[in-house]
Amino acid sequence: MPASHRILFRIALLSSLTATQLPLHPTQPTIAQPPTRLPSTQPTFPKAIQVVAKLQELPGNITVTPSGRIIVSLHQFASPQYRVMEWLPQRQQLVPFPNATWASGRKADSNKGLDEVLGIQADLQGIVWMLDNGGRTEAPPQLVGWNTNTNRLDRILPIPKPLASDRTFLNDLAIDSDRQMAYIAETAMGNAAPAILVVNLKTGHTRRLLSSHPSVSPEAVELAVEGQPIQIKQPNGQLVKPRIAINPIALDGKNEWLYYGPMSGKRLYRIRTADLRNEALTPDQLGRAVQDYAAKPNCDGISIDQAGNIYISDFERNAIGVIRPDRTYQTIAQSPELSWIDAFSFGPDGYLYTVANQLHRTAALNAGQSTLQPPYLILRLKPLAQGIVGR
Repeated sequence: MPASHRILFRIALLSSLTATQLPLHPTQPTIAQPPTRLPSTQPTFPKAIQVVAKLQELPGNITVTPSGRIIVSLHQFASPQYRVMEWLPQRQQLVPFPNATWASGRKADSNKGLDEVLGIQADLQGIVWMLDNGGRTEAPPQLVGWNTNTNRLDRILPIPKPLASDRTFLNDLAIDSDRQMAYIAETAMGNAAPAILVVNLKTGHTRRLLSSHPSVSPEAVELAVEGQPIQIKQPNGQLVKPRIAINPIALDGKNEWLYYGPMSGKRLYRIRTADLRNEALTPDQLGRAVQDYAAKPNCDGISIDQAGNIYISDFERNAIGVIRPDRTYQTIAQSPELSWIDAFSFGPDGYLYTVANQLHRTAALNAGQSTLQPPYLILRLKPLAQGIVGR
């Protein structure tokens, strides 16, 4: 099957994901829910937001290393030649990362190379962790760490069956450098169960947790941007409005809490990382440890600074929002130029970086018709407080 057909097949599976297809965990979060209203400021485009780069290639996620290198994954919707690239400010261009050989793909029977990468995050040691779904060549998923200090492969951690399947979609990740742990948002496709994968980066030991729990499952809400619904055109021509499971995922500054939620959903949840690491807990016990934290809009990526402010990619409103430590929501930037804010990353220069990739205008999410208008943007803004570099 050609790569483009495989991607369309995966999109079709994703489009069939609905809340009613997912069995819900019998226990609900027990803490009181914060207000559901999302107050916001008037639409603005603050001068504090700076355009770092204008790209012709469609970016996915972004990370900034401790040394200031800007790395982006290229979105699989565009079938890019290079899966991951680095922005070179001095030359004003993208170059393959970590090199052209690794970035240009891998064979189905090999673990060398990058096949289909979206989630990407640098840790404090300068290792860039790349979440390779393997969807273009049907290669098995794996987590690849590349050391930017030595320019060498650090390690490859396979994610085999039954932890992953042909309906797996490993969307995003959060890295705990101190404990050498990774937490992966497994969005899943079709009627597959979404979950959180917990990976020991030292041993590769991986567990699939909170499978089909309400906190990782999509709600019965529609996605729409600029007044247009998100619609996926099935192979038979039918248009489907997808409901997408867990996508936003981030650790707090002390690595004590993991915050996450469905893309299609109005609630943000959290759970103690100690509970996720505790293999003695039963699924019911772990489910009861989940806390309903705050109201949120439908969103893509999130990031958290060291004061507890949670930055939200409010893509439906062309905006960036923040959930304050008192659990209230505020819009801090809004403009047509913030066209589908996707992921965030704190840089060593004190800025919070993000990408605006117009994902709703891709043929994949726009009923089979592309209305993309390059350039796509790498942006940065001053956060309310400092964050951990790479996240």
